[in-house]
Amino acid sequence: MSPTPKNPLRPGNRKTETTPAKHLSERQRRIVWRIAALLLDYPARQTRDVLDDMAAAAGLVPAPAGPALVSFVDRARRTSPMELAAHYVETFDLRRRSCLHLTYYAYGDTRKRGMALLRFKHAYRRAGATLGDHELPDHLAVVLEFAATVDPTSGRRLLLEYRPVVELLRHSLEDSGSPYTDVLNAVCATLPELGTDDRRRIAELAAQGPPEEEVGLEPFAMDPLTMEPTAQAKQAEMGGRR
Repeated sequence: MSPTPKNPLRPGNRKTETTPAKHLSERQRRIVWRIAALLLDYPARQTRDVLDDMAAAAGLVPAPAGPALVSFVDRARRTSPMELAAHYVETFDLRRRSCLHLTYYAYGDTRKRGMALLRFKHAYRRAGATLGDHELPDHLAVVLEFAATVDPTSGRRLLLEYRPVVELLRHSLEDSGSPYTDVLNAVCATLPELGTDDRRRIAELAAQGPPEEEVGLEPFAMDPLTMEPTAQAKQAEMGGRR
């Protein structure tokens, strides 16, 4: 039995390919989305307390999605809470290329992003879902939770619409050697293979990077159905869904 690495969240770079699991049932896809949503949220105590349950559920999902999630959960269980939290912040809050907000890659902090956020909010509203005061609607964990627990059809549609962004995030995590690559590998395995248009869009986003017009979101996230600033816009500066 080999000794446990001193820092299990630093496995080193490794290249992996995701193969869409066409044979996954809807229930299995929703399990993957639910577990991924929990793992891509800030690793608070309530999340760490259910790592064993997540591993058991992921173990029932066929490859490649199930084993990818089990791999990450195993690493998380061997990592101290402080180290796990620090790695999360370093990976997702301090690196623009690993941002979990899907609209950020295309729009940055520009006026157009405010309108793009409404696309998510309206999808949630139509399904009767409401967000917490500190949640932005385009956070990948929020989208995955919505797809897993509220409306799989609408949630999957949002994931497909931002499929190039999800793949770009996966590549960024892989390039940095982050174990969170396993979580994105699992998510991508629930989606169709990338098409020509998707690959072209990925190349464009990677080359251009997020726009840097610092205008803030609040004036441009006015919901036309209520004519009131969205709660999510008011929390835009807090970062993450937390």
